[in-house]
Amino acid sequence: MLSAGEASGDLHGATLCRSLRELAPGVRLCGMGGPRMLASGMDVIADPTGHAVVGASEAITRIPRLYRAYRAVLTRLREERPQALVVIDFPEFNLWLARQAQRAGVPVVYFIPPQLWAWRRGRIRQMARRVSRVLAVLPFEPALYEHAGVPVDFVGHPLLDVLPLHLTRDEARGRLELDPGKTVVGLLPGSRREEVARLLPHMLTAASRLRAVGAVRRFELGLAPTVDRGFVNAILKPREDAGGPRIQVREGLTYEVMAAADVLLVASGTATLEAALLGVPMVVCYRASRVTEAAVRLLVRVPWAALPNLLAGRVIVPELLQDAVTGPRLATEALKLLEDPVAATAQRAAFKDLRARIGEPGVGHRAARAVLQTARPARSGDAG
Repeated sequence: MLSAGEASGDLHGATLCRSLRELAPGVRLCGMGGPRMLASGMDVIADPTGHAVVGASEAITRIPRLYRAYRAVLTRLREERPQALVVIDFPEFNLWLARQAQRAGVPVVYFIPPQLWAWRRGRIRQMARRVSRVLAVLPFEPALYEHAGVPVDFVGHPLLDVLPLHLTRDEARGRLELDPGKTVVGLLPGSRREEVARLLPHMLTAASRLRAVGAVRRFELGLAPTVDRGFVNAILKPREDAGGPRIQVREGLTYEVMAAADVLLVASGTATLEAALLGVPMVVCYRASRVTEAAVRLLVRVPWAALPNLLAGRVIVPELLQDAVTGPRLATEALKLLEDPVAATAQRAAFKDLRARIGEPGVGHRAARAVLQTARPARSGDAG
């Protein structure tokens, strides 16, 4: 049984499902996930992955749907008692489910564990009680779990299995039919509606400023599959009608947008690590609700928001957060990277170091082998 609650978990869960089926062709897979896990051979009991939100206040709207998903998955777990439960990220939900699995005698494997190094370190005690094995994806995570006595394996970051790591700038521009000689800025305003609503207007103001100084000839927006295009168009059209720059929206081509760009304006999150692995200079930004901001200030223990900075242990990409996210500030930081080759080169050099530290492709197979090693022996009536 597997449990993933967001689009990213569905993506990496699908890779794991395929690897499990390759290594153990007769395995039966069921659980919570999305369309990718379904396509990879898992019987999907519940799918909350298309309804992700960001922030504490926004999350309240998800509670009824998640409770129904929890009851459905828990019922199946108790009825079939799978050989193992694999929980993927999504700790608020998955640690509760892990508790029930542990009580039922089902070993629990945590793939993409909670970011205890960033906040809520007290959860390490829950992990120690409820989780049989942790599959760490960041190089500094194993020491944290080893210190707490939790069995842990470093498998590498699952992005290594899905990113087109050899996609070049010229190849990406060819796919997008972009002039190789033009300056291109990519806009990645997030994978959730609330993120896009808070960030995209400021990115568009930055785009207008960049066009006004003649620094950029093309703007490409990578649309996340979890965001409705009509919602984005409703933000873009009034700006374009008022004389703002034309923004080309690309669906299903986010990696091409990243690789083709000279600079990215990107929402803090997984996309920042994707861009770093593809070697593209970026400016990172984020805005959350005031309630979420207050909670973060109380709980978060790390000095940076962007994953590249956290992994490097220093500032390698500029971060603009909350009220600092303005069109003029975004434009200023982007211009530094466009006009100062030293700044862009420094980012690319740091990205190469990160790439060397987070493992090698084959993460799905390494994770699948660990899951199969942890699973209890099959008995009559057991599910996979």
